[in-house]
Amino acid sequence: MTFHHVTVLQQEVIEALAPTDSEPSGLFVDCTFGGGGHSRALLERLPQAAVIGIDRDPAALAAASERLAGFNFRAVRGNFLDLNQLLQSLSITPASVNGFIYDLGVSSHQIDTAERGFSFLHDGPLDMRMDPDHPCSAADIIAEADEAELTRIFREYGEERHSLLAARKIVEERQKQPIETTAALAGLIERVIGRWYRNEKIHPATRIFQALRIAVNGELDALERSLLDAIDWLAPGGRLAVITFHSLEDRIVKHLFRREAATCVCPPEMPRCMCQHQPPIRIITRRPIIATDEEISRNSRSRSAKLRVVEKLPQAMLQ
Repeated sequence: MTFHHVTVLQQEVIEALAPTDSEPSGLFVDCTFGGGGHSRALLERLPQAAVIGIDRDPAALAAASERLAGFNFRAVRGNFLDLNQLLQSLSITPASVNGFIYDLGVSSHQIDTAERGFSFLHDGPLDMRMDPDHPCSAADIIAEADEAELTRIFREYGEERHSLLAARKIVEERQKQPIETTAALAGLIERVIGRWYRNEKIHPATRIFQALRIAVNGELDALERSLLDAIDWLAPGGRLAVITFHSLEDRIVKHLFRREAATCVCPPEMPRCMCQHQPPIRIITRRPIIATDEEISRNSRSRSAKLRVVEKLPQAMLQ
């Protein structure tokens, strides 16, 4: 299957990373390369720039060489959680990156490819691994995690109100027969908690599938650390753009940006500031940028996307 991905908030990201007064060059890192839409648009806007594309999915990286042929682009297989090691291995100079892109969503290709098992809209094996070589799949978690662990995953990563009920039924049913396909799990969840979703717009299994995907791929593990590393690698005036698709990710990004941009991080009970905190960044987007109605009409998956952008402060302001 040809790798396909509809890029979300493409123009907004490019305008944030390459304002009209920017130089037509620079080094940019696309930490979640996916279909390469952001990278290609950036290179078309800044033809003398260089982009490093990072992704765990070999299908995405295979498509990269074709889609970005003729541009100054380098594909790297890896996880953005290991950003420091990846950039060090490429001999990138610290504080020299002009921009970072984090698009934390699942690619259209992954969702629409049934055998990847990301969506209950297409029956397939219960997989959900962004990196096919990763040892643990969603089916493994469903088969091996106990009731307490499943409840925790569904509650923390899916914010599912009926996590305990869903977990208990999964443990009960798997004793009769393995739950190995997306249709089997979605059908089970719908039978158990579907009555509470009759008046909601989402499928009863939506939050359960989100939670499993996050757990399988460790999507929230050290996300904050990776963003802090990206800020360290930014050159003065460089920008970091992050697109989130659910409240858990957005909360992490929002709170981190606010904390790092604050001039004081003292505890609230302190009578006066004692920290002398020197903020390394300033917030560009006071409110997150969301998709226009036109984009949503073209791509419904952009409905939940939120873009937040920060800029590295010049060294003179950090002293």
